Amino acid sequence: MNRRDILVGGVASLAAGLTGMGTARAAGEVLIGAVYPMSGSSAQVGVDGRHALETAIEIVNGVHDLDLPGARTAGLAGLGGAKIRLVMADHQGDPQKGRSEAERLITQDKVVGVVGTYHSSVAATVSVTCERYGVPFVAADSSSPSLHRRNLKYFFRPAAHDEMFSVAIFDFLDAQKKAGQTIETVALFYEDTIFGTDSSNVQRKLAKERGYKVAADVKYRASSPSLTAEVQQLKSADADVLLPSSYTTDAILLVKTMAELGYRPRNIIAQAAGFAEKATFDSVGDKLNGLISRASFALDLAAKRPAIGAVNGMYKARAGRDLNDNTSRLVEAMLVMADAVDRAKSTDGAKIRDALMATDTPAEQTIMPWRGIKFGPDGQNTLCDPVLIQYQDGQFVTVFPKEFASSRLLWPMNA
Repeated sequence: MNRRDILVGGVASLAAGLTGMGTARAAGEVLIGAVYPMSGSSAQVGVDGRHALETAIEIVNGVHDLDLPGARTAGLAGLGGAKIRLVMADHQGDPQKGRSEAERLITQDKVVGVVGTYHSSVAATVSVTCERYGVPFVAADSSSPSLHRRNLKYFFRPAAHDEMFSVAIFDFLDAQKKAGQTIETVALFYEDTIFGTDSSNVQRKLAKERGYKVAADVKYRASSPSLTAEVQQLKSADADVLLPSSYTTDAILLVKTMAELGYRPRNIIAQAAGFAEKATFDSVGDKLNGLISRASFALDLAAKRPAIGAVNGMYKARAGRDLNDNTSRLVEAMLVMADAVDRAKSTDGAKIRDALMATDTPAEQTIMPWRGIKFGPDGQNTLCDPVLIQYQDGQFVTVFPKEFASSRLLWPMNA
């Protein structure tokens, strides 16, 4: 062996030692991984997501007077009080980067479960990687309906998917028609990844079934530098309701382009995503009064469910902003994962998976307007009823269904 080989070997050994130091598991620690966009155009989603996950971990690791799983004992009681530690990975909005980062979390960091991923396209690759290694994956905020239909045994989603959300949207439209509103046409506007295409397929099908004409069916390239041609199509169609499925940068560009071209939709009902993000409303919120979005979360229901306000306060202390539809789902997803590890009394993937399958959380032990959390054989929660929220005077209020409505509906939005 020559001197160069010795030096290279020494450097490699040192690097390996430093890596081990960085990821070593402290005594009484349970590592849970999260794969989110921490850089690129969706970086703020990852930053906010981290605050949400850390809020849930704060609830589990400490002692809190909250009617939530794991809140009243310090750490995981089933593992002798072990504390959860979060390990984040950046997928940069790239499905293949997400796959490799998930594999790294599992093989190097030795996480016992993975939470993710915002982008449904990334959730598709990450969940398959977790399946291959027998590590549970909880899809916090990825809503493509196809994700839970792949016969995966380690995939779980506490929140609704886009079919469930779209049914709620069309139930709302039907209710408005019954109340005397004229709603005959809808316009579909959707990005070209799995999120947008799956969303549009569902909405197209429901429109036909419910008797609404699709006046425009506009697919666009995600993160496109211009939406002028697409907005011109929407303006020409002049549908009664615009149904956009877009992430944050696209949502902002859509609204700016509509303003530039003088297109003012009578109503917009969004599939959340970019239309749930603070960045969108900071940028173009003055043009979105009356926008409706489907949601899993309703902050204005805190009076009926005190844990909502308490957890929002904990999150806001970290993030400087309120929980929204996306970040609330991350809090709930981490609480679900932690509760399963606690009940499994083990860090073994198969045992945690079995505990997830046995989850039966009542409504009052969530921060969501759901009937509870109970997974079907495909890993989809069967009790996660969506709500519709409307942006009124700088804040979201719940407007549908009637039993959850806290404010009068503004319809049309540009009245």
